Amino acid sequence: MRRVEGKVAFVTGAARGQGRAHCVKLASEGADVIAVDICADVDTVPYPGATPEDLEQTVRLVEETGGGKIAASQVDVRDLKALQAAVSAGVDRFGRLDIVVANAGISTFNEMIDLDEAQWQTMIDVNLTGVWKTIRAAVPAVIDAGNGGSVVLISSTAGLKAFRAIGHYVASKHGVLGLMRTLAIELAAHDIRVNSIHPANVETDMITNRYCYQLFRPDLEAPTAADAYPAYLGLNLLQEPWAQPADISEALMFLVSDEARYMTGVPLPVDLGLLTK
Repeated sequence: MRRVEGKVAFVTGAARGQGRAHCVKLASEGADVIAVDICADVDTVPYPGATPEDLEQTVRLVEETGGGKIAASQVDVRDLKALQAAVSAGVDRFGRLDIVVANAGISTFNEMIDLDEAQWQTMIDVNLTGVWKTIRAAVPAVIDAGNGGSVVLISSTAGLKAFRAIGHYVASKHGVLGLMRTLAIELAAHDIRVNSIHPANVETDMITNRYCYQLFRPDLEAPTAADAYPAYLGLNLLQEPWAQPADISEALMFLVSDEARYMTGVPLPVDLGLLTK
């Protein structure tokens, strides 16, 4: 039997990158998936957002697994009512909810004293308040189903360690860790486990863009991926510059499966040794 056969998962930020990989992995292991993504650019974020076509591609890839089904819609995690509507529609279709994956997030780059108010507020609204709104919208349905469940919050190594020029991102991801630990305490009585994953760099649009290359190579006016590669590599003990989205999905699958049935309140790094170096 597949590891999450018959279960239903809710995944935010599902149109591309880690979110898409999570949807595909969960479906391949038997789960039906309620998938949401804003599918639009976000103010203050310098790289392009996902598109409706990206979300359609996630749907196709899930369907190609031959596993679970998918219900996908365009939802901004800053919009609680829209999140609640997506959860309600998904539960009406699939009959239950067991797994919540708060994955949606953004990254922008600036020194703390140079941040403007909009950069700070958008980061907190998406990466921290958006995670809380995801919890608020989805977890009641897991409780109501009465089957226990698993909640996984996608944080970052920046939720466990500070880095320069992304202080607002660091603050948001440290906040996600606090949400996870508190929720693990509050939901244990419902047999709902809550954990977080803390990836290092992952090869997605969030880090493979010219703005992030500039962060790693501020000495160059227009650095390329090749210019930034040694700096990415230098962060890690293992000799790779970044993980792949599927690597994070493997950790996610472990946490939501019965293999991790006694794990809750755990911050799990998938970090190529970054936090040890």
